[in-house]
Amino acid sequence: MAHVTAAERRPQLIKAAIDLMTREGVAAGSTRAIAAELGVAQATVHYTFGTKEDLYRAVMDQITEDLIAEVERAAPEDAGFEETFAALAGTLWRTMLEPATGHQLLSELTMFALRNPKLSEARQGHYSQVIAATAKVVTETAERTGYKLVQPAETVARFFLSGFDGLAMQWRCVPDKAAERVGLQALVSATVALTGGRLELMDVPME
Repeated sequence: MAHVTAAERRPQLIKAAIDLMTREGVAAGSTRAIAAELGVAQATVHYTFGTKEDLYRAVMDQITEDLIAEVERAAPEDAGFEETFAALAGTLWRTMLEPATGHQLLSELTMFALRNPKLSEARQGHYSQVIAATAKVVTETAERTGYKLVQPAETVARFFLSGFDGLAMQWRCVPDKAAERVGLQALVSATVALTGGRLELMDVPME
C-alpha cells in the first residue's frame, strides 16, 4: 500500500470526522470512530493531529472556511453595500437551516467546546477566526462598493455576530419563522446603520 503523508491524510480525516458527526452527532466523534470511518488505524489520527482537540479545532476551521466561501459566492455583482450585506446575511441564515452545510454541526461543536476545558483554546481561536473573517467580508464589501465605514470593521462584525447567534439560538429553541424574518431584517438594518454612523449609540453604564 502506498505511503500517505500526514499532509495528505489531514483533509481525509477532517472529512471523515465531519461526515461521522453530521450523521451521528458530536458525541460519536471519538478518534477510534473517526479512524474507523476512514478505514485507518486510530494511531493515524493521533499522528496526524496530535490530540482529539486538535482534530476538533481543524473540523471547526474547515466548516467555517466552507461557510465563508459559500456566503462570499452569494454576493451580488454591481450591488451597493447595503444590498450586498443583506444578501450575505440571508445566505448565512439559509446555511444554518440546511444540515448539509455543516452550520448546525459547527454550532454543536461550539457548545461542546464550551463544556470541555481542553477545548477552551480551540474555541477561542475558532471564534477569533470567525470575527476576523466577518470583518474581512465587511471591509472588502465596503471597498468594492465605495462605502465608507464609520465604525471599525471588527466592531461591526462583533455586533452582527452577536445578534445572529442570538437569532440562531431562538430558532433552535423556539422557532418562529415570521419572528425570525423580522429579527434578521432588524439586525441587518441596525448593522448597516452602525457601519454608516446612522445608529445613535446610547451611553450604557457597565461598571
